[in-house]
Amino acid sequence: MQLDVYSDMVCPWCYLGHRRLRMAIERLGGPAGSVELRWRAFQLDPAATSQPKDLRASIDRKYGPGAFDSMTPRLVELGAAEGIDFRFDHAVRVGTFDAHRLLQWTQATTPHRADALAERLFRAYFAEGANIADLDVLTRLSAEVGLDSDAAGDLLDGDGFAEVVRSDAADALDAGVTGVPAVVYDGAVVIPGAQDLDTMEAVVRRLLAKVGG
Repeated sequence: MQLDVYSDMVCPWCYLGHRRLRMAIERLGGPAGSVELRWRAFQLDPAATSQPKDLRASIDRKYGPGAFDSMTPRLVELGAAEGIDFRFDHAVRVGTFDAHRLLQWTQATTPHRADALAERLFRAYFAEGANIADLDVLTRLSAEVGLDSDAAGDLLDGDGFAEVVRSDAADALDAGVTGVPAVVYDGAVVIPGAQDLDTMEAVVRRLLAKVGG
């Protein structure tokens, strides 16, 4: 069974949601590969560029004064419970188009590394304050998860998989995805948002039963 995961690397709920989804799948056990996750691109902030901007100012501007300070403590607490080290004091506002291109390329050419790359991108952004719009940073991170850094660098220097990223945005609209994370099965959203672990497990179990039946 394949689940499409619409996500963005600068979305803390996406990081949390993916961690919980993986835990839910592991809880269920079953044959290896019974649930396959396919990463789909979704840009929360298409206007962001490779030039880092202050994240606090960006969030307060978008959601209102004080939004950053009211939102982040709860996320830090939730993340810690799942082994995630959210360091919002380090994170910066940057674009993710090239990071999505890299992830889509990895999924197409080295699919067994896609999850590792996604996790590394999340951690680099949220725990290390890395500029994941910087092509040199992306190339380095690709090497850290066992990808061919020369091939990754060549990809990033061009425009490979740009159309795939744009196509994912159109597919998200067709599936009714208006925010991320969102897990889609058979063209419909089945898990909206970063649901709790028990809810995710119940949904995946129900889907597996449906497929098996």
